[in-house]
Amino acid sequence: MRQITLISTGGTIEKTYDEHAGTLTNRSSIVQEMLRLLRLEDIHINTLQLMSKDSLDFTDSDRRRIAGAVDLLTGTKDDPTDCIGIIILHGTDTLCETGEYLYNQIEDPTIPIILTGAMRPFEMKRSDALQNLNESIFATGSLKPGIYVVAHGNAHQFPGPTKDRERGTFVKP
Repeated sequence: MRQITLISTGGTIEKTYDEHAGTLTNRSSIVQEMLRLLRLEDIHINTLQLMSKDSLDFTDSDRRRIAGAVDLLTGTKDDPTDCIGIIILHGTDTLCETGEYLYNQIEDPTIPIILTGAMRPFEMKRSDALQNLNESIFATGSLKPGIYVVAHGNAHQFPGPTKDRERGTFVKP
């Protein structure tokens, strides 16, 4: 059984519509609802809701928290973990900033560490949330150790990926 850890931080992928306020907000994680829709054979996903924030509101302290959680979960070459990969659900607006931060903080990762998000919330029609989550789960078993952004059929390793706002995806120049 492959073990994957999914860290939830909020972002557009997890925003829900508040009928009374007429707004999309990060109220609580909807990861379990998303995972129930996927057929995952021989995969066990541990989930950790680290925070529930729009990434535009992230601080340096939030990025340190993410890095600390990743550091605890990855193990070392001398003391490896059973986890074959980590997926971080993150808002797309500052996902690359967090990816660069992790790249600079985590020396020599022992497993793939994947950041992913969505341009449209999971609850909306034509959302890319489930696709990006599914691709990220697959990528944990396919990519070599490192820090990546996975979305829309592509995996880009850090350093260097950026969000292309016109195309609504991530690119690596």
